[in-house]
Amino acid sequence: MAIRELRYEGDSVLRKICKPIKAIDSKIVELMQDMEETMLENEGVGLAAPQIGILRRCVVINPHDGSDTLFMINPEIIDQDGEQDCVEGCLSVPNKRGLVQRPYSLTCRYYDLEGNHIEMDAEGFLANIICHELDHLDGVLYIDKARMLSDSEYAEYLRQMDEEYEDEDDGQQE
Repeated sequence: MAIRELRYEGDSVLRKICKPIKAIDSKIVELMQDMEETMLENEGVGLAAPQIGILRRCVVINPHDGSDTLFMINPEIIDQDGEQDCVEGCLSVPNKRGLVQRPYSLTCRYYDLEGNHIEMDAEGFLANIICHELDHLDGVLYIDKARMLSDSEYAEYLRQMDEEYEDEDDGQQE
């Protein structure tokens, strides 16, 4: 496995539509393992192949909630419901944050590394990550959809999140 070089905003590869993967072979498995290592090394929660210059329809996702990394080949969203406002960043758009409206829940299907056809439901943060990463496969960056946040707006968002977590912790101790 290897850490791959990230591509950044302004690189034309990030604006191209990715091609489907026709066969899951050792090269695809190695690519996706490299993607996972690259994502984790850069403290991301998701990474799409074009972010390392590969125009193939695959993403890796790890929301750092104790679950295993999702390896998604030829993923597609087949249903979605509700709305949520998400504060997003991106490894390919460093040092920026934006507010993006995403579905609250979704159903997606994809193939895993063993070639199994998977259909899964996701909501909240995981649904947000899936939408963000699948946008990359179609040449879309979150900044195309976002209201960008100033440093002070982002700092206020983080302060509010800290307060919410403290309130949750207080409730659990009682």
